[in-house]
Amino acid sequence: MALPRITSPHATGSTRTRQVMQLVLVATLPGLLVLTWLYGFGTLLNLLWTSAAALGFEAAVLQLRQRPVGFFLGDGSALVTAVLLALALPPYAPWWLILTACGFAILFGKHVYGGLGQNPFNPAMVGYVVVLISFPLEMTAWPAPHAVGLVEGLQQILGIAALPDGWSQATALDVLKANRSLTMDELWAQNPAFGYLGGRGSEWVNLAFLAGGLFMLRRRLFGWHAPAGMLGALFLMSLLFWNGSDSDSNGSPLFHLLSGATMLGAFFIVTDPVSGATSNQGRLIFGIGVGILVYVIRAWGGYPDAVAFAVLLMNLAAPTIDYFSRPRTYGHRKAERGFKVGD
Repeated sequence: MALPRITSPHATGSTRTRQVMQLVLVATLPGLLVLTWLYGFGTLLNLLWTSAAALGFEAAVLQLRQRPVGFFLGDGSALVTAVLLALALPPYAPWWLILTACGFAILFGKHVYGGLGQNPFNPAMVGYVVVLISFPLEMTAWPAPHAVGLVEGLQQILGIAALPDGWSQATALDVLKANRSLTMDELWAQNPAFGYLGGRGSEWVNLAFLAGGLFMLRRRLFGWHAPAGMLGALFLMSLLFWNGSDSDSNGSPLFHLLSGATMLGAFFIVTDPVSGATSNQGRLIFGIGVGILVYVIRAWGGYPDAVAFAVLLMNLAAPTIDYFSRPRTYGHRKAERGFKVGD
C-alpha cells in the first residue's frame, strides 16, 4: 500500500544546510568581485587564508569533540563564516590577525556553545569584534583603491614590510568621524578618493552586496523583515539627525546606507537564523534594533562603523524579542504564555 503524501505544514524541498550555505556563498560573489576590482588580490588572499584557517579550526574542534569531521565540514557553515570575515577584514590583513579572527569565530563564537544551531552570537561578528578591539591599528589600515600590487600585498600579509602611508587611507566613515571643522563639501574635496554617497568605491561595494541580498531574497533563503527593519531604521535615524553639510554633520541617509558594512550586515549578518529572532515580527524588531544601534554608534560612539557591535548587542536581546513576539498558536485567539491550574 502506498504511503500517504506528506503535505503542509511540513516543508519539503531543497532546504538542507549545505544547499543554503552554497547559495549564500554565491550571493557574496558580486561584493567579492567589486572588492577585488578596487583593492586587487587583497580580498582574495584574505579569502584563501580565512578559509584554510576556519576549516582547520573546525576540523580540530570536531576531532576533539569526537564528532564526524567530514559530515560537519561538508555543511558549509565554517566556510560561510570564513568568507564573511574575508569580506569584512581590510584587504592584505596580516596573517596572524586573520588567524586570530577565525580562531575566535569558530571556537568562541560557535563550538563553545555546542556547534551549529546552538550559538547565540553570530560567529563571524565575534571574530571581527575581537580583532577590532585588540588590534585597532591593523583593522583601520585599508589600502587606497588601485594602489597595491600583489608583491607588496604579500609582504604586508607576511609582515615583511608594511604598506607605505601613501598606500593606506582611512575609510569615508573614519574621515567623517574625525572631522571637526570642515564642511561636507570641503571634506570630500580634500579626500578625492571619496564620493558624496558612501565614499567612492564603498558605494559600489554596498550596491554589489545589495544585489547579492536581493538574489537570496529571490531564492527565499530568508524573509524581508530583518533587512528592511535594519535599513529602514538606519535611514530614518540618519534623516532625523541630518543637519546638511555643516562641519558637525553626521552624514546623509544615502551616505549611511552606502558606506561601511551596511548592506553586508543587512543581508548577510542580521538574517542569520540561529543568532537572530525567530518569528517574522521578531525579525523586524531585531533589524530595527540593529539599524538604530548602527547609527547611534556611528554618530556618537567610539567606532566609525558599528554593524558588528550592533548585531552582537541585538543577539543578546533576541531571546527577549522571541518571548514577546510569539506567533499566535494555531486554533487560539492569543498565544498562551502559561497554563492555568487544572488545565
